[in-house]
Amino acid sequence: MFFYGTLCYRPLLELVLQGQSYQAKPACLPAHKVSWVKDQPFPMIQACPNDPDAVAQGLLVEELSDTAKARLDFYEGGFDYTLQALAVHPDGQAAPVTAQVYFPDPGLWTAGDPWSLDDWVAAWGDLTLEAAREVMGTFGTLTPKQIAERFAMIRVRAASRLRARNNASPTTLRAAYGAQDVRVTAEAQPYTGFFAMKEQTLSFRRYSGEMSETVTRSAFVGGDAVIVLPYDPVRDRVMVIEQFRMGPHMRGDPSPWLLEPIAGRIDPGETPEACAHREAQEEAGLTLDRLLPLPHHYPSPGASTEFFYTYVALCDLPDDVAGFGGVVDEAEDIRTHVIAFDKLMGLVQSGEAGCGPLVLSALWLSHNRDRLRAGC
Repeated sequence: MFFYGTLCYRPLLELVLQGQSYQAKPACLPAHKVSWVKDQPFPMIQACPNDPDAVAQGLLVEELSDTAKARLDFYEGGFDYTLQALAVHPDGQAAPVTAQVYFPDPGLWTAGDPWSLDDWVAAWGDLTLEAAREVMGTFGTLTPKQIAERFAMIRVRAASRLRARNNASPTTLRAAYGAQDVRVTAEAQPYTGFFAMKEQTLSFRRYSGEMSETVTRSAFVGGDAVIVLPYDPVRDRVMVIEQFRMGPHMRGDPSPWLLEPIAGRIDPGETPEACAHREAQEEAGLTLDRLLPLPHHYPSPGASTEFFYTYVALCDLPDDVAGFGGVVDEAEDIRTHVIAFDKLMGLVQSGEAGCGPLVLSALWLSHNRDRLRAGC
């Protein structure tokens, strides 16, 4: 098999093959070129029969077992790629060899700039490895098509795990225990869809220093999200949104339309700040000015991996800014309300503002409002 893109990255190839043996050597495919897919973090290959200088550099992988081939097909198979047999030229070898090459379906992607494996590794290598671990963990239980349908959220979860590892919070009061103080003996993911459920059998270090008995625990596995409450310090008013919510509905709440701050999941490769600006545009057509960070936090650490990046955003909120918003393709139906700060606090007191991030944002604003208004 001849790989021209991300599978030329040895850590990814070895993760996909997971212990399966292989032989690899540099090779090239004449009359072809490799490009970034426009607006996507992966490459595509194109035939260039009329360009004598076109050549696709890559990796020729040989001596693959049937299991290894099946794992490769599983990893690539859900993304509309098909194999073609072509003559590949190994480095230092005069005679070409016939190899299988993954080609995207015609018309599926638009080519962008020339592909750079080094640039991809620097920008996307760690995220791709993290996502591939979850993908290959479902080998034999899900189909490639099912993986393709879930892949966007797999990448969101992968980005969340990377963010967690790279942004450790202080341990000045709590015990300085870490991942080395948890022993996982079994792991399963019994549900994988837009969200996932993960189950582990584990023991953890007690405050006595000894390890606990072995227990089985489950958690809802989501991604990181941004929460942003827009505030106009000149007019002393905020914007809240209203929409139907599945959590209250499935709990049996007779009024499952909730008042909330603007919120949304952070896309892979996106910063929390960029997400806040994007979601404000999508949900409310609103341009934010300065983002003021609140304490970022786990909203329900006993049962969920979700982590919230929370902000109050300074902005203009004139009388005519309220209306309707949301992304139609995501079935969002959102109504926005612009209300006085005092009314917001009244909603918190009455319980009508029954969304935790909205309560937290409102209380933070109540403590900082005078300072923000004095700076207008």
